[in-house]
Amino acid sequence: MTEEAAVDDHALAAELAAAAGRLLLDVREELGFADARTLKDTGDLRAHEYLMAALAERCPGDAVLSEEGRSSAAGKRSRGDDRSPTRNTADAERLTADRVWIIDPLDGTREFSEEGRRDWAVHVALWRRDPSGGGRLAAGAVALPAQGLTLRTDATGGASLVRTDAGEPDPVTAGPGASRSRLPREAPLHVPAPDAGKLRIAVSRTRPPELVRRLAGGIEPEVELVPIGSAGAKISAVLLGEVDAYVHAGGQYEWDSAAPAAVALAAGAHASRIDGAALEYNQKDPRLPDILVCHPVSASTLLTGIREVSGALP
Repeated sequence: MTEEAAVDDHALAAELAAAAGRLLLDVREELGFADARTLKDTGDLRAHEYLMAALAERCPGDAVLSEEGRSSAAGKRSRGDDRSPTRNTADAERLTADRVWIIDPLDGTREFSEEGRRDWAVHVALWRRDPSGGGRLAAGAVALPAQGLTLRTDATGGASLVRTDAGEPDPVTAGPGASRSRLPREAPLHVPAPDAGKLRIAVSRTRPPELVRRLAGGIEPEVELVPIGSAGAKISAVLLGEVDAYVHAGGQYEWDSAAPAAVALAAGAHASRIDGAALEYNQKDPRLPDILVCHPVSASTLLTGIREVSGALP
C-alpha cells in the first residue's frame, strides 16, 4: 500500500476525516438532539460539502464518490442552506480515473442523532489505479469524532491510531482483557488476536443479519454478538480489540467499507467478502453488500462457518 500512495495521501485522508469529524461535533452542539431528522440531514450535508470542497481544492484532478453526492440524496437540505448537494464525479469519468476518493461523510447517521452515542464515523479512502489497469485502496482514514480518535493508514505501509482530542478521558480499551488507559498521541495499530474459546462479533444494532445469528450457533468457539452502530465503528472496534470480528451480509455500498477496509488491511487484519473473495472498489455499481473483517487466525473458522450456514438459509 505504501509504495502506491504518496505520504501526503495518507496524511490528507486523516486530516480531512478528522476535520469533518470536528465539524460534525459542532453540528451536534449547534442543533441539539430534539429534531433528529434535521440533525441527520444537516450533519450529512455539511460534512459532504466540506469534504467535496477540500478535495476539489487539494486534489483537483481526482474523482470523488460520496454517499451524499448521489442523485438520490439531492432532496436533502441542510439547515440554512437550500442548495442541492455537490454531485459526485460522473460515472464515466470516475471509472477511467487514476485516483478516486471514496468517502462517507457521516457513517452511522442514526447514532449521530442520538445523544450520548459515540459509534459513528467519517470515512475517507483513496482508490488508485495500478499499471495492470485494475486498482486497489491506497490510503484511508476513519475518524471516530465522539471518541477523539482517528484510525489511518500511514507511510510505513502499516496503520496508526491517532488521538484527535487529547482531553478525551480513557477513550478505548487497549486490547482484550486490558485495563483502560490513556494512549499516546499516535501509536502503531495492529489488529489484536482473539482470546481462545470465544469470539465477539460486531453486528448491526437494528438489523443483525440472519446469517450471523446462524453462524453464532453453528461454530466453535462460543460466539457473543455485540451490537454497534456504524460500519466504520464496527471495524474500528475489531482493530481496537473491543470485538474480534465484523460480519455483515445485509447490503452495503463501497463508501461504507472502503476507508475501514484500507485501515484494517494495513493493520494486519483479514478483510474480504463473506465468501472469501477480495473486496473490489471503484466499480460501475457501487453496491458491495457483504464483508468479513477479523484477525487472520479467525478467518478460516469464520469463512467455513459462513459457507455452511449460507447453504442452510432459505
